[in-house]
Amino acid sequence: MDLADRILQKDKRALARLITLIERGNTEAREALKKLYKYTGNSYVIGITGPPGAGKSSLVNELAKKIRAKGKKVGIIAVDPTSPFTGGALLGDRIRMQDLTLDDGIFIRSMGSRGSLGGIAKAAYDAVKVLDAFGMDYVIIETVGVGQTEIDIVKLADTVVLVLVPGLGDDVQAIKAGIMEIADIFAVNKSDREGADRLVTEIEMMLELSQKDFDFRPPIVKTVAVTGKGIDVLECRISEHLDYIKKNGILELKRKTKVKEEFMELLKDHISRLILQKNASIIDNLLQDISNKTVDPYTALDILTREIF
Repeated sequence: MDLADRILQKDKRALARLITLIERGNTEAREALKKLYKYTGNSYVIGITGPPGAGKSSLVNELAKKIRAKGKKVGIIAVDPTSPFTGGALLGDRIRMQDLTLDDGIFIRSMGSRGSLGGIAKAAYDAVKVLDAFGMDYVIIETVGVGQTEIDIVKLADTVVLVLVPGLGDDVQAIKAGIMEIADIFAVNKSDREGADRLVTEIEMMLELSQKDFDFRPPIVKTVAVTGKGIDVLECRISEHLDYIKKNGILELKRKTKVKEEFMELLKDHISRLILQKNASIIDNLLQDISNKTVDPYTALDILTREIF
């Protein structure tokens, strides 16, 4: 029985093994993904992002408990693009989520970049598909920060929750351009701190000033994850968003867009690899000419294109 078959048989060790192979870019992972693909498309994916120190892990911990209380199975992927190896900087997350690991209906995995920032979004995407095929009802992706890599990762989600905390100063303004645009729900965590109401007002003002037309206006939920306060409301808002995107055809559209984007990325990678493999010497010569300024990069591209096609 191969890895794909074992995953379809709900073997958690096979699940962990395949995600490791995905991170390494192993060919065995590719073969398993081919077999599992037709079993995907059933999990509801929630992206949890926000700046470091926002209490995302505690929030994910409590949210997963609420979802499990409804009898649903949950897969959790904690992504740290800055960690040079899997699990390194996320050991604290694992400790915080320790009580979840005893639950057979929950699977938690930390993913590091292994030195490749570009590859981590693809690895996370594939890991989501594996958890989906395994039979998880929900997959929660948690990111460490709000950089471009994290934004690429949370774009995999059906619903994106942006977690903010009082006391970030101008950070709310700084992250507006990227993540604010794709946030479906705002969670103001550690809302027992001074400045929580002011932060809620700031977010409301940003939503008012946004050029975006909201059919579903992003709700703002105040939480204190360490005590569980507000988590039931957050879970309710997430469910409402899922209902909304299902009823209005947005979920189907989002998933079709994801399929297209993923396939185009695969196509670009595949074609680039083939071109580099089969035209290594001419590319080396052109690079030398570009360095010597005997040819410009654009003309070199024209030469290479004529050579290939």
